[in-house]
Amino acid sequence: MKKAFLQLHISILLAGWTGVFGKLMMLSPGLIVFWRIVIAGGCLWLWAWLTKRLEKVTPRDRIAIMGVGALLAVQWTLFYASIKASNVSIGVVAFSSIGFFTALIEPLMNRARISLREMLFSLVTIFGISLIFHFDAQYRLGIALGLVGAAAAALLAVYFKRYRAKYSSVTVMSWQLLGGFAFSCVAIPIYVSLMPPEPFIPTWPDTLYLPIFAIFCTLFMYILQIQSLEHISAFTVNLSYNLEPIYSIILAMVIFGEARDLGPSFYPGIGLIALSVALQTSSVVRGRKRQKRIEARKAAESAKAGKTENS
Repeated sequence: MKKAFLQLHISILLAGWTGVFGKLMMLSPGLIVFWRIVIAGGCLWLWAWLTKRLEKVTPRDRIAIMGVGALLAVQWTLFYASIKASNVSIGVVAFSSIGFFTALIEPLMNRARISLREMLFSLVTIFGISLIFHFDAQYRLGIALGLVGAAAAALLAVYFKRYRAKYSSVTVMSWQLLGGFAFSCVAIPIYVSLMPPEPFIPTWPDTLYLPIFAIFCTLFMYILQIQSLEHISAFTVNLSYNLEPIYSIILAMVIFGEARDLGPSFYPGIGLIALSVALQTSSVVRGRKRQKRIEARKAAESAKAGKTENS
């Protein structure tokens, strides 16, 4: 268990570096995502093939998962565009609105009732983001891009959960990255024609950053997460990943000195976002404990009924 928790928190720390690398690299967001998919996807397919982790997927599901991979490429591009237009701290704060969009999108897609509690908690996050948006006008484009990216990520999470129920995470992610690659091959020529001229092949120091970024902050992070899930529940992993934005902000403040660039409204805004995460975490934990008590009571009643019948 200690090893599993260590693997989990190393994976979260690596996830926190993704925004930092997005700021460090000189490539535009679309090309960052393209090379990330090429390197990480190639390594993942090789690793999955060597370890025989790939499952057979029906042609229909394969096409659907690859389509979700196209959405993944768009979401990553929006995330890095948000960071380029503002900074790492603002980008990850805007991405924190994924909880709000998930609470809204998932019930609509699954034809279920919207949870008013989840919406209320998520609105605290939105209020925190709006506080930063209102007072720090220079970051408005970055926040807007981050919000659209968070909505795309929420939609992606719903689809991933749907296919994750049928196939392993490795299989789903492998076909997603292949779909992202296919989409990028079509979209990149259009993207390059619309953007200011830049080299397609990464130059120094991006040639150093990209392999580290793609292998450690994508593939290695993902493998560690899968390994930790063998001993730790998905519930615990999901709650632990609430630390990712905090890691990103701390790293950005240390590496880029972003603390001096953030206005006074940033801190009460992120305070509200942290409050929202704490409220959601507390609510989920209480719900989990309540469910366990109900299950234990039913099991006890069933055992008691069984003894009565035997007697």
